[in-house]
Amino acid sequence: MSDLPPCPACASTYTYEAQGLFNCPECGHEWSANASAGASKVWRDANGNELQDGDTITVIKDLKVKGSSSVVKVGTKVKNIRLVEGDHDIDCKIPGIGAMGLKSEFVKKS
Repeated sequence: MSDLPPCPACASTYTYEAQGLFNCPECGHEWSANASAGASKVWRDANGNELQDGDTITVIKDLKVKGSSSVVKVGTKVKNIRLVEGDHDIDCKIPGIGAMGLKSEFVKKS
């Protein structure tokens, strides 16, 4: 059995090492051995509370939906969020609008 860590992006066990980097043949993700030993990122809401996958959040500011005339109103509750890397760090489905990416600075944990 291999003692290499699973892929942090897709959890594949088929990782291999090449030129000092770990590689995943399933999703193409590359990472260094130092990155696998480090702590994972912590996402925080506007009040400083730590967010987790599956949390319920509340929007604290009216947010315009890009490319639409819709607005996500203050107080909108969003259930079962998913945390992702990037500029918009929350993926979710908002009732009446659909799938959307939000920034954690505009939400609070419910």
